[in-house]
Amino acid sequence: MPKVSRAAAASHQVVPGYVETYEQEIGEWTVSMESNFTDMDLAPFFKGAPNDQCQANHMGYVLKGKFGVRTAEGVEEIFEAGDAFIIEPGHTPLVFANSEYVAFTPTEEAKQEAAVIMPNMMMFAEEHGIELPGTWTSA
Repeated sequence: MPKVSRAAAASHQVVPGYVETYEQEIGEWTVSMESNFTDMDLAPFFKGAPNDQCQANHMGYVLKGKFGVRTAEGVEEIFEAGDAFIIEPGHTPLVFANSEYVAFTPTEEAKQEAAVIMPNMMMFAEEHGIELPGTWTSA
């Protein structure tokens, strides 16, 4: 049976002071393990996606702190440590300081999501003078 851990993940991305993510494709799923270090509405990272929102499905589990989403209708759903979640397309994430969660996303949807997020994240880093470390890698 395939598995993934932070130590063995194919992708490790860090935006100092904001987020650290480990990611691995397993079959038709992408597993993401994320730690957040500040409160942040991630809507700006989805600019350019349909309706400027994430169009992926996600299942996951909050390990520590809380994690949330804002739907197309403006409704906020907050998940706390110990909560499992299912999120449908048409949302933007809300992250909170000192939170950790694991998310499972169909890989094709994760790739489409990353194509929108990554340029926006790079622009954010540049605009805020954030130097991305050498650990900014992907498989």
